[in-house]
Amino acid sequence: MFTSELLLHFLNLLFIINILFAFAVVFLERKNPASTWTWLMVLLFLPSIGFILYLFLGQNLKKKKLFSLKKEEKENLASIINKQKEFLSNDTLIKTNPFLSKYSDVMKLNLCSDNSFYTNNNNVTIFTDGKSKFDQLKKNLEDAKIFIHMEYYIFQNDNLGGTILEILCRKAKEGVEVKLLYDGMGCLKVHKKFFAPLIEAGGKVSCFFPPFLPYINLRVNFRNHRKICTIDGKYGYIGGFNIGDEYLGLSKKFGFWRDTHLFIQGDALDALQLHFLMDWRFASKENSVFDDKYFPHRSHLGKTGLQIVSSGPDSTWNSIKNGYLKMISKAEKNIYIETPYFIPDDSILEALRIASLSGVDVRIIIPSKPDHPFVYWASTSYMGDLLDSGVKCYTYTKGFLHSKFLSIDGSISSVGTANLDIRSFTLNFEINAFIYDKEITSDLDRFFIDDLKSCDELTLKKYTNRSFIVKFKESISRLLSPIL
Repeated sequence: MFTSELLLHFLNLLFIINILFAFAVVFLERKNPASTWTWLMVLLFLPSIGFILYLFLGQNLKKKKLFSLKKEEKENLASIINKQKEFLSNDTLIKTNPFLSKYSDVMKLNLCSDNSFYTNNNNVTIFTDGKSKFDQLKKNLEDAKIFIHMEYYIFQNDNLGGTILEILCRKAKEGVEVKLLYDGMGCLKVHKKFFAPLIEAGGKVSCFFPPFLPYINLRVNFRNHRKICTIDGKYGYIGGFNIGDEYLGLSKKFGFWRDTHLFIQGDALDALQLHFLMDWRFASKENSVFDDKYFPHRSHLGKTGLQIVSSGPDSTWNSIKNGYLKMISKAEKNIYIETPYFIPDDSILEALRIASLSGVDVRIIIPSKPDHPFVYWASTSYMGDLLDSGVKCYTYTKGFLHSKFLSIDGSISSVGTANLDIRSFTLNFEINAFIYDKEITSDLDRFFIDDLKSCDELTLKKYTNRSFIVKFKESISRLLSPIL
């Protein structure tokens, strides 16, 4: 009797808690309708655990500005931004550089939505395989004389991770300033003792949104997905590679790992450095993190135009997504996209349909091997929505495709950490390079065309004839897509 009454009280309590969370979802959080309905269904049909899932996965950081600049820092940045706005609105841009003038509205959008200043004194090298990327990174780390700043979503405790950490320890002992920032969710299985030798050597290590108890993190839904490395203000990296053996193609599950990463020398490093320092200040709680040594004067290094664009759950605008939308809307000949996860919102879907129906050659590649089954089936579902408008969709079969890349007309492109999915656009802290350079974009396009040789095309006929079980998997996965 007592047990049944206790159970009844407990169930009533759960019901009340779910009602309160449902109220919060509908009236207090400014979520999009799809996400709202998804959470309401979770709370309705999973009353025993719905509120727990919402506690972990449903919080909204839009109202919380996590990263801030001091007054002097804001004034310095505002001065740069105002000069750039004047430059972009000046008629001389059209007269002196027709190429830049054609895409000045993309540049202006990134500038106004994310304070992403444009630089053109840059030299860019593209890496598509882990071995060459990490060989170059290790060489640059060994050459460091002043500082090494690294920010990675995943830093594995394995052979590659151990090798990189050993170099960092050695450089710290030599007197080089070493700061390493990793994500609490991405490194959930990596014990903090792994990083202890670096701290003992004089380096500094911080965790972004660390769990307050082992494996329990109330901000698990907000992940710092950025991969940034800056060395002495001379060398910088941005792209898709995390640190771990699997990114060298050594995973039995995934095999060859196809990714895209950029090695940058030039003034764009100032933007990368700025983003690292703001992330570091938030995670480490250090107050004074800016120093002139991080922003050295550079001689002429190249001619590639770049903007470093970031976005996150606390951002006013979905800057990377909006940059993608602007690029898609300006395409006249082709749009090439690579992404491991394809879960776009309605605005991206409609933009791709309109481009294809307007005669633009739109091609999208995703992996054929899922690392997250629900995400994979949701991705194929959304690709299926595009087939009847003429979009060409492919699955990569050579290994695992982790590349995050979009280009238009062989002219401008974007490479970085953002997948073409709702999570990257709204929940993750991401960072991308927008590239205004025909030569670099053409090189990226050649890698894309070469990847097509290792792809199977998902035709409308194949998609229409898929089995009932596949349709069922897609339906369930798509239903969950706003919170995947």
